[in-house]
This record gives sequence, C-alpha cells and structure tokens, in this order.
Amino acid sequence: MSIARNLAELGKLVSIDHGWPAAKAFKAYRMSDSDRAALSARAVDLLKVFPPIPGACALMSAALAVSLEGRLSAPVYLVAGTLTVEGVPVFGKREPIDGAQVFAASNPDWDGHVWAMIGPYIVDISIFRTAYSSTGPARLARHILSTFGPNKGLYVDLWRHTGRVGLGYEPHHVLSNDEVTALMQGAYKVMTQAAPDKDQAND
Repeated sequence: MSIARNLAELGKLVSIDHGWPAAKAFKAYRMSDSDRAALSARAVDLLKVFPPIPGACALMSAALAVSLEGRLSAPVYLVAGTLTVEGVPVFGKREPIDGAQVFAASNPDWDGHVWAMIGPYIVDISIFRTAYSSTGPARLARHILSTFGPNKGLYVDLWRHTGRVGLGYEPHHVLSNDEVTALMQGAYKVMTQAAPDKDQAND
C-alpha cells in the first residue's frame, strides 16, 4: 500500500479495521484543552514506569493508547510507517507493512516506526527517548538536539506541521484492536519485569 499523504487517505486506512464512522470522526477531531491535559498526564506517568530499552516505539505507543482509553473525547489510533529527518528515513523503508505478521508480538528488530494519532495530531512518545539514547540513529539525535534541545518527553503536533521541524511521518498501516492488544501484552511484560529491578535499586 502506498504512503498515506493526507488525512483523507489516512482515514481510509483507519476504516479498514475500524470502520467508516470511526474514520469520519477521526478526520473531524480537534484537540481540546482537557484532552491535551489528559494526554500530557498519561504520557508523564508512562515515561516514569517504562524502562529505556531499544526498539520500544510500538510497545510504548500501545501502552499510551490503552492508558488513554475513555479519557479523551476521541479514540487513539496507532500508526506504523516510516519516520524521516529532513526527508531521509531513519526508521522504516517506505515499504508496505503486514500488520498481522509484524505486530503479532514484540519485535525490537523490526525496521519501522509506530506512533499514535488522535485525529490530525501526531503523538510520539518514543522519539525523544530514542534520540537521547546511546542506541538511537545519529541523524535523529543530532536533529532532535539542535531543534528541540534536551529533556523533552512527548512530541505532539499537527501532522501537517511536522515538516516545519524537519520530521516526516509516513503512514503505511493503522493497527487493529487485536494488534494493539498484542503489543500491550508485550508492554505490560516489559513494565512488570522492570518494576522488581527498580524496587531492588531503591532498597
């Protein structure tokens, strides 16, 4: 499937697994102050408990999406595709994605990126953590530090505005509820395994 270039095309991807009414609501959504506050609070909480591990964009995004269920006035969809910096891919190869195969379980070696979308808004909870880590792509690290600086946690922006800061989000697949559930199971396992380690470190 070709890259979705606008909200109308992305709405078609949403409709595949979530139906046309969901796609219509997705395209019409505008973020309220209460939704923005809820999103920020849940992201802060997740960043505190999710351990810094490589290849965690899908797990972190799934955990954020699930934590937001019922807290926003619109559903959150997970989108998989290619992340670019100044037009150059840093995650993903601009190729079709078989969601049922890729997202059946956690796969840190998968070459792609997963982010959340709430209507026309990109919500990326992993990009800053990845850029600041020692394992992130050098191109991404340089760009994030020069554009945003250090100590950022959550990137939220209108999809059409991401190019203004040199980022490109190219969607290929909108995850189904079953795919999100499978990822959430992986995220829960990672967080519960990290909790005892944190407790021991605090003893």
